[in-house]
Amino acid sequence: MATLAITRPAYCPPQPESLEALRIPNSLVTDLVLRRVYLAGESNFQSLSDALKLSTAAVESVFRELRKQQLVEVKGMVGNDYNFTLTSAGRAMAADRYRICHYAGAAPVSLADYHAAAKAQAAKVRVDRRTLRHAFSDMVLTDDFLDQLGPALVSQTSIFLYGPTGNGKTSLAERMLRVYQDAVLIPYAVEVDGQIIQLFDPVVHDQIEVSADELEFDPRWVLCRRPCIIAGGELTAGMLELRLDEATGIYAAPVQMKANNGIFVIDDFGRQLMSPRELLNRWMVPLDRRVDYLALRYGVKFKIPFELMVVFSTNLDPRELADEAFLRRLHNKVYISPVDAPGFDEIFRRVVAARNLPCEPDVAEFLRLLCLREGGLELRACYPADICTILVNIGRYESRPARVTRPDLERAVSLYFAQG
Repeated sequence: MATLAITRPAYCPPQPESLEALRIPNSLVTDLVLRRVYLAGESNFQSLSDALKLSTAAVESVFRELRKQQLVEVKGMVGNDYNFTLTSAGRAMAADRYRICHYAGAAPVSLADYHAAAKAQAAKVRVDRRTLRHAFSDMVLTDDFLDQLGPALVSQTSIFLYGPTGNGKTSLAERMLRVYQDAVLIPYAVEVDGQIIQLFDPVVHDQIEVSADELEFDPRWVLCRRPCIIAGGELTAGMLELRLDEATGIYAAPVQMKANNGIFVIDDFGRQLMSPRELLNRWMVPLDRRVDYLALRYGVKFKIPFELMVVFSTNLDPRELADEAFLRRLHNKVYISPVDAPGFDEIFRRVVAARNLPCEPDVAEFLRLLCLREGGLELRACYPADICTILVNIGRYESRPARVTRPDLERAVSLYFAQG
């Protein structure tokens, strides 16, 4: 897990001690307990509390009601804790509930609590040229560019990065997360109309380990770094909507919901399977009003917060991708230009140093002129790293250490650029 200096999140609810304080239907909690005991075979208050992220008092309340209905029976005690299992009637009911929905994990939070959390944790950043220089220290960026990027980051709404390919748009978008110095709480799941939407995703959410001594909060929430989700050409319209797993009866949250309180990067915008117009029309309201609308499979529509910064990254002409009405809603349009000669040479020096490549003197200028001759009138930030990779491969092919010499650079450049 990630480590981060722990500061109290803007939203930090205590653990609810009663069923009513959970703010979700009691029947849903009962179903969770039934399914969990059904899968475990035998259980107790503590194991249910740990698995469902509920207080033992809440678990005990459900247990008493199930015992009254003769759906559970006690098998013994360990200390003050009961060991119990389902009766035949309890197993029949649990099996019925399991057929409808397999979810037996952390209890969900209410949609209202999720709205409150997203709003309270909306990012507020303070940056200046110095802090941006530190955040993007591993990139070669001019002060003029940082002065364009800074106000866009402060806005925390949307940014349109555009310019020729190979100049670091994706790398820049990936590093924007560095401007955040705080953590947020993300729920394991959200309840809507009795349905469960799984939200926390360990693939995209970077959990922070924390002990109760450092910070105590409702365990139905997970302390995480602010998320950054990147979607490229694989983005489809279906990824922006709820997805119901027919086999398990569990809804999966769409990507923009997983990115809430963080950043969602749409890389190579204009090259997705869904058309740019379709995507922009889908997000016209969310970008304007900071809310999105989703629907359960049986038609119930509901509102979710849209508290995230959306970064569109493209090497296409923005005017070909969106009409004036939409571009007007994207207040921050940042052009990433080809690198100049000093910038190119500095990138080259950094790449060579990072890869510990022996280098002839004054080859940076030699490579730069080669690239201009073979690649056209513009220098791209990607050229030094790509060409040095070819140098390394040449060395491996010839069973010798890679080296940065004029003959090897000419050979690598001839491989890199298509011959016209």
